[in-house]
Amino acid sequence: MEEDNQSGHVPAQVTGSKMDAVDERTATTEEEAELLFNRAAIRLRNVNEWEAYAGISGFKLTDANGAILDRQAEIGDFIRIDIPGPGTKAGEGYDWVKITSIKSSGENGEQILSMTVHPTQNPLTEEEDTAHFLKDGASSTFIVRKKGLVVYAEEHGRNEEPNTDEGNVYDKARNFVVGMAAKAGFSYPQWKSLVKGLLAD
Repeated sequence: MEEDNQSGHVPAQVTGSKMDAVDERTATTEEEAELLFNRAAIRLRNVNEWEAYAGISGFKLTDANGAILDRQAEIGDFIRIDIPGPGTKAGEGYDWVKITSIKSSGENGEQILSMTVHPTQNPLTEEEDTAHFLKDGASSTFIVRKKGLVVYAEEHGRNEEPNTDEGNVYDKARNFVVGMAAKAGFSYPQWKSLVKGLLAD
């Protein structure tokens, strides 16, 4: 995906590493492309169902108090992530992100729905430390895009740096290991599976 097509949806890359996972499908008719786009857009915001159609587990949509929500994602919601292996004390075993943006746009024959999340504190506690293996300046933007008969599903990670400044010694060490693994590309298969799942039959 070209950088100019990301304008207004994906945060600028300033520091650390970045990652892009993209999948696409070409429809045979405009009606089919529209149906594919709309279905993928619904799947994108159904965070609790990501495992069902993408095979990635451990994602739950919650409110600001950590209670699981049974609805589509909205700005201000949290996502609780259960990464295989030991979690952090700050996150009470989980990594947490907050949905900071949900945008839709349509111009020049292109439709886009995007959802951006940032690492955040654990909503179950009053602690302000970032409960995620990346620093809070990192972001993940999930996009469903239709251009002509082609529908794309994408994940764009930006400004990814291991969160080694906050938490206790154990959390810092764990975040360094997981963060460096993500930087080395170990998170790519998960996001590739998700973007493929958004477009799957």
